[in-house]
Amino acid sequence: MRVLFASSEVYPLVKTGGLADVSGALPAALAQAGQDVRVLLPGYSEALTKAEGKRQIASLGDPLGVGAEAKLISAKLPGSGVPLWLIDCPALYDRKGGPYQDEDGSEYTDNHLRFGLLSWAAAHLSTAGSPIKWRPEVLHCHDWQTGLAPAYLQAWDLAERPKTVFTIHNIAYQGLFPAETVSRLGLPWDMYQMAGFEYYDSLSFLKAGLVYSDRVTTVSPRYAKEIQAAPHGCGLEGLLAERAADLTGIINGADYAVWDPSVDTNLTHRYKPADFITGKAANKAELQAELGLAQDPDAPLLIIVSRLNDLKGMDLVLAVMPAILRQGAQLAVLGTGDKALEDGFKAVADANPTQVAVKIGYSETLAHRLMAAGDMLVMPSRFEPCGLTQFYAFRYGTVPVVHVTGGLADTVVDTTYDGLMTGTATGFAFEHANAGAFQWTVERAVAMFRQKDQWRKVQTAGVYQDFGWDRSANRYVQLYNGLTAS
Repeated sequence: MRVLFASSEVYPLVKTGGLADVSGALPAALAQAGQDVRVLLPGYSEALTKAEGKRQIASLGDPLGVGAEAKLISAKLPGSGVPLWLIDCPALYDRKGGPYQDEDGSEYTDNHLRFGLLSWAAAHLSTAGSPIKWRPEVLHCHDWQTGLAPAYLQAWDLAERPKTVFTIHNIAYQGLFPAETVSRLGLPWDMYQMAGFEYYDSLSFLKAGLVYSDRVTTVSPRYAKEIQAAPHGCGLEGLLAERAADLTGIINGADYAVWDPSVDTNLTHRYKPADFITGKAANKAELQAELGLAQDPDAPLLIIVSRLNDLKGMDLVLAVMPAILRQGAQLAVLGTGDKALEDGFKAVADANPTQVAVKIGYSETLAHRLMAAGDMLVMPSRFEPCGLTQFYAFRYGTVPVVHVTGGLADTVVDTTYDGLMTGTATGFAFEHANAGAFQWTVERAVAMFRQKDQWRKVQTAGVYQDFGWDRSANRYVQLYNGLTAS
């Protein structure tokens, strides 16, 4: 099966969140399953620097009239060797900031053109007009940045076109732009309607993907159900309920070539499943010393590797910090997000330097080291489409503390009496997203941490969980085969 994978970020070339991890690992798993995959990515300067074996293979012209030619660069993804296509257009992608925002954190004013070009290229390279002989049987698009690709194919009304799959990684991000961008992007006005990509007097890239794709997927079965109703549907629940027969939830996977403590080059002390107790102890002691935390092996170390916003429940963490500190626990935070929350965590750390450490920003190395050192991963997300961090935590022997939502509900088994007796419990979960429920769950976790025999059982159950990409890739292959056979 020939599959073109279109995404706005791909690990290890460019990453702001879980989309990059999925877009790097899933194509590799599909290739291992025998599929012929190409990955399409904007030619950010960082991506062009890191990609291997680069060579120009075609010109894409200037389809959106930005005044600069776009070139198609062929390369390979580092590590996996998956074939990669980069859209080289410095006028749109050579920026000092990140893939979506400038250095000051403001959205680029031309994002409609930057990701309009990505969508246009994905569609164009899937048609008979493509300058490349290789053409996909399935075009698989990811999140709002690629949502216009199925719309372009619909607008062009071609005799031959690939089947299209659109995956929602986070429905809260919808790619909304003023109505006048419709003509600027070369799309017909008759598609700007409630049954098309119009959304409350704006053009919605995300809605375009939902309306015009042959199939829609999202990243966990629970999330697929949640987004068909308010509030999780973020205003699109009616459309998704109408398309329920075409909507599938496929749980994400973990890339164990990257996230496995036995091979993790970010760690000084690597360890195998059988050695996780001593391995984690060594990593914990090292990290406590580095971060200035009290070097106390008996102090439960809670870690956060997350965006710092209310959707991730970070306000709940700040609300219960006095209780966490009273229990003698430590907290190490890595993330960036809302300034008020960043300042709140920094203030707590300044007042309690031996119990709380905060690093604002993102460091891949520190994320791995936190996972190896931590006793508990804190994920009180109000909603979480899938979550990948809990998969990594399992493998590193770090016990997740989560809100029951989305993929967290699908993958973390609470430490109920039955879960403990059957050995299936892998974490701690709370049903209602409020500070009281979260505090009670943290207190449960800290209490069990001090019951070492029970705690080791929960850790062990997590360490041997297998959320590798093979299973998810096979589900996607079945989806592709069903589409192309119809």
